[in-house]
Amino acid sequence: MAQVKANGIDIEVERFGPEERDCVLLIMGVGAQMTLWPAELCEELVARGYHVVRFDNRDVGLSHKFDDKGVPDMTALITALMSGATPDAPYALDDMAADAVGVLDALGIKKAHIVGASMGGMIAQLVAALYPERTLSLTSIMSTTGNPELPQAKPEAMAALTAPAADPSDLEAVVQRGMHTWKTIGSPAFPTSDEQLREWILRDFHRSFYPDGMVRQMAAILSNGDRRARLAGVTAPTVVLHGEDDPLVPLEGGKDTAASIKGAELVTVKGMGHDFPLSLVGTFADAIEKAARRAGQAQAAE
Repeated sequence: MAQVKANGIDIEVERFGPEERDCVLLIMGVGAQMTLWPAELCEELVARGYHVVRFDNRDVGLSHKFDDKGVPDMTALITALMSGATPDAPYALDDMAADAVGVLDALGIKKAHIVGASMGGMIAQLVAALYPERTLSLTSIMSTTGNPELPQAKPEAMAALTAPAADPSDLEAVVQRGMHTWKTIGSPAFPTSDEQLREWILRDFHRSFYPDGMVRQMAAILSNGDRRARLAGVTAPTVVLHGEDDPLVPLEGGKDTAASIKGAELVTVKGMGHDFPLSLVGTFADAIEKAARRAGQAQAAE
């Protein structure tokens, strides 16, 4: 792992595989560190012939923290959203898309296969829309368009995600809070063992514990609005991967994403929720590779 200067801030990055290969850039979701991208997925993509870069978004993990921006009032943000106003946020998802492109700049990578999950999918969509010259392909995973007419998260899933952070001095409370979240939003047909969840939760807690950053990222999501008009301009070959049993971002979000991007292919997985089961590493890699191969075919046809 190493730190680079991207879009004017420090961003923590990690690279896998030979650097001369086509790059897959992995963008993570709200409040989650890059380590949530399974190392097994990164290695699988390397085995399939790619160079892989994952990174900590701003305000999470080991990347720059925007302490000077304060912590938004989520109630005020949601009230503004429900009233039809644009919520005020410390920064925008567009800024986070610029961070991702800044990572490519810092690493000397001209173009990449852009992959994002959840909020990371939203950021990946914006990279493809705003920086088509940097985008080889787009894979949007468990994400959505910001269309206000779509079904919302199940109340228990949103409650689990936004529950107050555990007392960091109580490791068992940290573990139990994390396990409750993952069991609530996770894949019913592909469960992760308690032992594995505990290992991941403690790994990420000891690496960085910074709940304030998640609130600012949530504000960026809420203030971003409807992306469908921007997605209509995406020209990169696109695959949309979504779990049929996702309680946090319902399947309709994936369907709307695919419908909003010309030529996008929708892949759904029965029994998949809003997580990264190791038993689905091949499924994630297949979706990314499918988009990448379509990009290769498009380039060959030019």
